[in-house]
Amino acid sequence: MKKAGWIITALVLLFLVPASVAPKLLAAAPATDTMQALGWPTSGVIELGLLELVLLALYAWPRTAPLGAVLFTAYLGGAVATQLRGGNPVFTHTLFGVYLGILVWLSLYLRDARVREFVRSCLRPARA
Repeated sequence: MKKAGWIITALVLLFLVPASVAPKLLAAAPATDTMQALGWPTSGVIELGLLELVLLALYAWPRTAPLGAVLFTAYLGGAVATQLRGGNPVFTHTLFGVYLGILVWLSLYLRDARVREFVRSCLRPARA
């Protein structure tokens, strides 16, 4: 189970770092064009890439993984809201952040006993 969690974590990171973080850090045309098309100023694209990189590093590091997952989920919420505001297709563009968030939390559940115990404690019926 733990191996599966780390494999999913690696896949998430291997997808996001070259496809999302790197273009933003380099202020590449695809990143700036997308920002502009969604109605955001292109001046903050590098800072957005740095933020994403820091959040992913927190998520990847075992000790800070739950914090990183919470903060990255918030970041993805902003992405979903931006796509919704931009009027993009729901199942491909708008919900893509939700799909990534599910993978982030699934991987964390599989690789971190603290998260598994927290989920189990939330699902236990309350004792009178």
